Amino acid sequence: MKVILLENLKRIGSIGEVIEVKRGYARNFLIANKKALYASKENIAQVEKIKSDLSKKDNEKKKEASQIAEQINGKEYSIKKLSTENKELYGSVKPTEIAKIIQEENKIQIRPSMIQPIEEIKALGKFKVKISLHSQVDAEISIVVLSADTIQ
Repeated sequence: MKVILLENLKRIGSIGEVIEVKRGYARNFLIANKKALYASKENIAQVEKIKSDLSKKDNEKKKEASQIAEQINGKEYSIKKLSTENKELYGSVKPTEIAKIIQEENKIQIRPSMIQPIEEIKALGKFKVKISLHSQVDAEISIVVLSADTIQ
């Protein structure tokens, strides 16, 4: 199915580009989240007219993402979790918990879907976490997992 992108999307394309994607992905994600339109002649003409506005909005989002990246890039956040004697966690540290800690410490709203741990956090120690703030802006933070209590 051919669609026209209304946003820059990582690994997919840029604003105004007509791309071929699977029907379900187009209907259930791109069009449902207003990231794309069906590629009809009318829609292509309409997107050509509003392309500059979309680019301006995208540049503003990119600028905001860059400011957030400057604030949190390279920072270290610590989380206390229950652990066993051999330094393994009960469960793991989820992106929602990381988002909550960033919100509490820096007053910055980050959606859990933006957070991509490089490896699953299931033990005590220091872990790198990548945060995708925009299709072209990423930040990297460190999560230090400390033991809240040890359960025998």
